[in-house]
Amino acid sequence: MIRRKKKVRKLRGSHTHGWGCKKKHRGGGSKGGKGMAGTGKRKNTKWTWVIKYAPNHLGKHGFHRPKAVQYTPQTINLSDIDENLQLFLDAGIAYEEDGRIIVDTTQLGVDKVLGSGKLTRPIAIKAYYVTPRAEEKIKAVGGEVILA
Repeated sequence: MIRRKKKVRKLRGSHTHGWGCKKKHRGGGSKGGKGMAGTGKRKNTKWTWVIKYAPNHLGKHGFHRPKAVQYTPQTINLSDIDENLQLFLDAGIAYEEDGRIIVDTTQLGVDKVLGSGKLTRPIAIKAYYVTPRAEEKIKAVGGEVILA
């Protein structure tokens, strides 16, 4: 017999909703596991949900580059260089030559100088790569960029 109305609507007010004893259809055991457990291709109620709402749920999708291959450059901002200039001079990372201060960011292990912040004095910065905005700010103060 085909049920024309949903069992839930038909059995409003019933404690058991047509499952006999209260115990029989109440626990997680009737769900078949927690979360997405049991959504595999077997005869169960969760599989219909997968087909309807998450058709691409099963199988591998996409590609992720291995961590060993990924490269994230080490960066430093102009504001960091300006704040720690005395510290760099003491450590020998920065040195004075012909009346100007040269900061060698390659000794810090830095690949790229970024343009965040501002410089308060003219500094020559030696780096592997300097962003265009950082280069503008360095030259605006009267500094110089030396690419290593």
